[in-house]
Amino acid sequence: MSTVADALARPHNGFGLLRLTLALAVVVSHGFSVTTGRVADEPLTGLTGYTLGEHAVNGFFAISGFLVTMSLDRRGARDYALARALRILPGLVAAVLAVSLLLGAALTRLPLDAYWREPGLWRFVVETLTRFRSNGALPGVFSENPFRFPMGTVWTLKYEILCYAGLLAAGLAGALRRRWLAPALVAGLFLGLVVLGLQPAPMPKGVETALRLPLIFSGGAALYLWRDRVRLSWPVAFGLLAAALISRGTALGPPLLFTAETYAAIRLAFAPALGRPGLDPRADLSYGTYLYGWPVQQSLCALVPAAGAWQLLPPALLLTLGVAALSWYAVEKPALALKGRLLGRSSGPPPEAERGEPLSRV
Repeated sequence: MSTVADALARPHNGFGLLRLTLALAVVVSHGFSVTTGRVADEPLTGLTGYTLGEHAVNGFFAISGFLVTMSLDRRGARDYALARALRILPGLVAAVLAVSLLLGAALTRLPLDAYWREPGLWRFVVETLTRFRSNGALPGVFSENPFRFPMGTVWTLKYEILCYAGLLAAGLAGALRRRWLAPALVAGLFLGLVVLGLQPAPMPKGVETALRLPLIFSGGAALYLWRDRVRLSWPVAFGLLAAALISRGTALGPPLLFTAETYAAIRLAFAPALGRPGLDPRADLSYGTYLYGWPVQQSLCALVPAAGAWQLLPPALLLTLGVAALSWYAVEKPALALKGRLLGRSSGPPPEAERGEPLSRV
């Protein structure tokens, strides 16, 4: 049974394919709620208590915690901070401007000159970029859809950035060298979820999310930091998932599920079946899929309001991948290539830990 360190020494892994699969799972999940306006219509909600999109986000945060901790450990704080900024900001800015200035202008019910003068248009741009507000609406856009907001997935970026900043602070403080702190943090967040789950009143969704995502990110970081000791085991992965299912409905259920999914995501990424060179995507479309999946689905829902989720899903997936490819080649890849120049060295292909972030979106 190999360790995580053994798996990292292999020339290929399945992180790229897994990221893209999780991003597409988010699009599939949203295909139901976008057309009906009911989140409970998304797959897996009844079985697990969480949507398919939320499970995909869990996988994204586990992978993110693992890969960006590796990036910080191997490349240092300056390189890490620049890589994170170049991975997030250019694609996000381009997406917000494309959705508000191009898509919004094409689909608004207002006269075009009135649309440009609307304060709500510019408020949407500012608040989406500065507050990662996902429920902001554009004037006269998607007004007949079950959901009006055009960029419903960006809310997770604030959690990702907080995790990035926390990891950077830990690295600067030398905490990564005291690797026992990582599992201690995971245990503290796990216990916090258990304690809140034992309270008579239901835990607010926002509170659970604020603990869930850092727990999973920290779990991914801990798996990297303890890579020489942690073994990759399918029995362990399935055992954790079984324990989570058995505990469903109790205070232990959610944190056990999040822990199980963290380990399972890293185990799956190192599965030999996914680590074949031919399966590694040539372009990293995961971030673009996250950014543009929701506005593409909202647009299709507005243009074909009578269509159901299964009818709109195939064109939504194809269009999203097409726009994601445009985002990668026109914005994201050139932005990542700037890092070498800004650091005063030649730039080659972006390393995996830089190409794949951020990856955590519902």
